[in-house]
Amino acid sequence: MFIGHFAPAFVARAVTDEAPRLGTLFIAAQLIDWAFFTFAILGIEHLRIVPGITAMNPLDLYHMPFTHSLLGSLVFAIGFGVLVFALSRNVSAATWAAVVVVSHWFLDLLVHRPDLTLAGGDSKIGLGLWNAPQIAIPLELGITLLAFWWYWRRTKGPIVPPLVLIGTMLVFQMINWFGPQPTEAGVGMYVLALVSYGILTALAYWLDETRWHKSLVGLAVASARR
Repeated sequence: MFIGHFAPAFVARAVTDEAPRLGTLFIAAQLIDWAFFTFAILGIEHLRIVPGITAMNPLDLYHMPFTHSLLGSLVFAIGFGVLVFALSRNVSAATWAAVVVVSHWFLDLLVHRPDLTLAGGDSKIGLGLWNAPQIAIPLELGITLLAFWWYWRRTKGPIVPPLVLIGTMLVFQMINWFGPQPTEAGVGMYVLALVSYGILTALAYWLDETRWHKSLVGLAVASARR
């Protein structure tokens, strides 16, 4: 799951203008992987390349008890929600931010082989749709495009920025699926993943500067655009 993780961010921003900015929600959507690849660089969590371990990628995510346990995800969600509340003083914004963070674990549950945990123990779970690309690919594209369409319908603004964002997301996803697979895990691979998240997040912030929620009318729109 890559761009599919951003679907809850689009949904949250579509539901209410009280949700955090789209870029902030993009950070929330991939916060677990931001942390995982940072931890991997630091040697705290680990992955290795095992060709053929799943039909769609060779990643053996064998040690990630802090970021990809349900308990760990909830801790990250609460922490991010508290941060958003401290900056915004808005309970609704903080709640949406936390919900988007924890959605990451449940989306991973669909596609990962059994490498997720509930609280970092030895018992691991995962429904393994990475071994069924005929299901995983339409699922990821479907939830992403549907959520993007809803965000589009619920906001107003120029047409180019949203097309640039979704186009870049689809290009990154095609590279992820059909480009050369990594042959070994290492810092270069981890940094590349973080850079890809950073690019999409920057585009999401830019997009959100150009659009406003349809719930804003009259002077509220003018105020929001300034």
